[in-house]
Amino acid sequence: MNALNALRSVVRGQVLLPGDPGFDAARRPWNLAVEQPADAVVEAADADDVAALVRHARDAGLSIATQPSGHGATGRTDGAVLLRTRRLDTVDIDPGARRARIGAGVPSGRLQAAAAPHGLTGLPGSSPVVSATGVALGGGLSWFGRAHGWVADSVTAFDIVDAEGRPRHVTAGSDPDLFWALRGGGGDVAIVTALELALHPAPHLYGGRMLWPAEHAAAALDAFRQITATAPEALTVWLGLLHFPGAAPMVSVDATYLGGEDEARDLLAPLDRLPRPLSDGRATMTVAELGAITAEPTDPSPGLSRAELLTGLDDAAADSLLAEPIAPLLIAQIRHLGGAFARPSDSPHGPLTEPYALYLYGIPTDPATATAIEAKQRALAGALPATGRKPLVFLNPGETAADAFAPAALNRLRGIKRDRDPRNLFRSNFPLLPEGEDR
Repeated sequence: MNALNALRSVVRGQVLLPGDPGFDAARRPWNLAVEQPADAVVEAADADDVAALVRHARDAGLSIATQPSGHGATGRTDGAVLLRTRRLDTVDIDPGARRARIGAGVPSGRLQAAAAPHGLTGLPGSSPVVSATGVALGGGLSWFGRAHGWVADSVTAFDIVDAEGRPRHVTAGSDPDLFWALRGGGGDVAIVTALELALHPAPHLYGGRMLWPAEHAAAALDAFRQITATAPEALTVWLGLLHFPGAAPMVSVDATYLGGEDEARDLLAPLDRLPRPLSDGRATMTVAELGAITAEPTDPSPGLSRAELLTGLDDAAADSLLAEPIAPLLIAQIRHLGGAFARPSDSPHGPLTEPYALYLYGIPTDPATATAIEAKQRALAGALPATGRKPLVFLNPGETAADAFAPAALNRLRGIKRDRDPRNLFRSNFPLLPEGEDR
């Protein structure tokens, strides 16, 4: 019995090998434009399964790529066992301590649904179906990051399986180096089976999306710049240039405010001076309803993305953004950052001092469209004041960890990787080691 066939006697969860019914669907990443090979797919039943798999892989010379649901996949899984952790799905809320303990497979929306009845919130992004643990391992940009910083900044402990197959509970006090690396350095140094994180008060929330025809994009961008120039940390505003298939180009402004409606509307007043919108979805809401604002797809689909961090959004940048239609892109989005993002952070990313993030996305329906999307992304990114640095969670499959971290942080991460996983058992979406050394 070879090492892969032996997996069925090692773990209690499902094991699929090439040729098995369902294997291709099981190895499929969230982004269907990414081809994700694998030697086997293991869906762990629990944390004990993860530990057993690691010990077997260590002894058999296998490598493991861990993905709860396939978000952020880059295709760097050739020759690896693909580990799915979505069945590690427990959620425990301690409202008095404002703490949550969640399994590695818990999606962000489920954490929000559990925290909302207590007037608390995690730090969710735009999609409710992304793994909360995966977001934290990549640092994490949240609707509420301006008030509370990186998602990783709120993590207080990790349950992991190390490269020897030992379950461990890791905190800042028990293992400072590993704790630091896990809070935003990716999943290259251990397999996380659960994490504990601080929750934040959210007794009131107001938010939603406004939409106008694209002819009002310049006015909407002016309002966006005016609002973000003085926005309090409780307010987050994103602007989007949209061109969906079968629809005319539009411009959107998405907002959340950790407070009451009256104050939120005062802060967003420049939007009310624009022409009448096509729709205005702003309302008092719960933190469990955040996914409805951008209404991102909840099923896998193909996509090509590019992100940049911007040093500003002055008149020249605004003119460049609006100079031409965004087609063949579906969206060109500007996210306001600042606030707590820019404060000190004991994490690999450190403080995020750039005030805006740019996110560009299109659907590659055929090779010619894919080429056109990438060309448009390059042109827009080149016309705007981008720093070249970008958050790990925003990297695309063609980028590497070196695009996310400053050299000193990357060198420290690589040192921890070499020390804690000398046989390179763990393979993340964005390996820390230089190409060649990561084989």
